[in-house]
Amino acid sequence: MPSSGHRLRDVEHHPLLTENDNYDSSSSSSSEADVADRVWFIRDGCGMICAIMTWLLVVYADFVVTFVMLLPSKDFWYSVVNGVVFNCLAVLALSSHLRTMLTDPLQGAVPKGNATKEYMESLQLKPGEVIYKCPKCCCIKPERAHHCSICKRCIRKMDHHCPWVNNCVGEKNQRFFVLFTMYIALSSVHALILCGLQFISCVRGQWTECSDFSPPITVILLVFLCLEGLLFFTFTAVMFGTQIHSICNDETEIERLKSEKPTWERRLRWEGMKSVFGGPPSLLWMNPFVGFRFRRLQMRPRKGGPEFSV
Repeated sequence: MPSSGHRLRDVEHHPLLTENDNYDSSSSSSSEADVADRVWFIRDGCGMICAIMTWLLVVYADFVVTFVMLLPSKDFWYSVVNGVVFNCLAVLALSSHLRTMLTDPLQGAVPKGNATKEYMESLQLKPGEVIYKCPKCCCIKPERAHHCSICKRCIRKMDHHCPWVNNCVGEKNQRFFVLFTMYIALSSVHALILCGLQFISCVRGQWTECSDFSPPITVILLVFLCLEGLLFFTFTAVMFGTQIHSICNDETEIERLKSEKPTWERRLRWEGMKSVFGGPPSLLWMNPFVGFRFRRLQMRPRKGGPEFSV
């Protein structure tokens, strides 16, 4: 792997692990079948709270749209069409959120503790070839990988750690994060439009028969939904734009902030989009269920803590 100045600044020069080093590398010795069945889950208190809040806010929006605005409406097709559209967007958003949060650690993350003498010998390095070891997670650090202090791992093409999805946005889950921000932004716009129409309808009808709830409760629920929609739309629209910009320029947010000069062959514009979303442009790009299959959930334990699996 070629050496570069910007990588020398990121990686400390430490000797590789030897047989006498006290480091448990059993987590990196799983078979390929076990690796394929694992699902990444970060046991971070702040991240789990933010992820739960995200789901609760989406459920709240769905409750207000369905039970406050659509079901009391006298226009049958208005209720059906908008109900189907909004709930589809909500399901797609939450599905994308789950796919972003539950990503196989050995796909986007570098195997922890693989900087062993045996592993080095298996690489069959050429004389003079330079590699780097992360001093924090004791792994061979590939190009464009950065260490996440929350995930406790080096993540390939790490863009940033997002507490709202309780995970890093990296090589294997960036696509789902982009879909999550897009579907949340679309559902927020839809909710804001419905709120505006509901306010107009209630004012014209003098707040009679516009909702099954009392006028004060209806106003409170609609105002909170408007505030939520504005905040969600602003945040996710900005994140969606920055992610698309990063993909089209083949440059992560960390690389941009550190002004790292690219030592890799950059995939610009459509080539970058194809590499992230997979294949030529199609409706499958919008589908967060592509490649999904049931896997064993293995929670990453803290040091010395128990390991959970189902």
